Amino acid sequence: MKMDRPHVVPISKQVKRLLEQQQQYSGHSRFVFPSPHNMSKPLSSQTLNAALHRMGYRGKHTAHGFRGTASTLLNEMGFNSDWIEKQLAHEEGNKVRASYNKAEYLPERAKMLQVWADYLDSIKAGADVVPLHGRLKG
Repeated sequence: MKMDRPHVVPISKQVKRLLEQQQQYSGHSRFVFPSPHNMSKPLSSQTLNAALHRMGYRGKHTAHGFRGTASTLLNEMGFNSDWIEKQLAHEEGNKVRASYNKAEYLPERAKMLQVWADYLDSIKAGADVVPLHGRLKG
């Protein structure tokens, strides 16, 4: 985890199911996503970016960009910014507040992530989504 700090992440039903399915590939490795070259090492931090590049997103999107997308949409959905920032493992900028507020917001973050997973499922199923390609005329 960033800065060697522990970070607890609640998971949605969908993520739980995906992690259980992933186990057939990771087997008994201590990593959910082990390196295909050495199961005792994690997948490289650059693997997702390399995959995005191969899919044609070079210069258009990065793996880290998904965090920004999630933050923006969760804020637009009206979720508490403290929950979102905690989920992204961002530290409080106000040193006084940070020294007093040690809240993890786990129940709230769990609900938020379930709403997020359901939202992503709705997109996958063909919900009304504004296309991100092309230009708006107006």
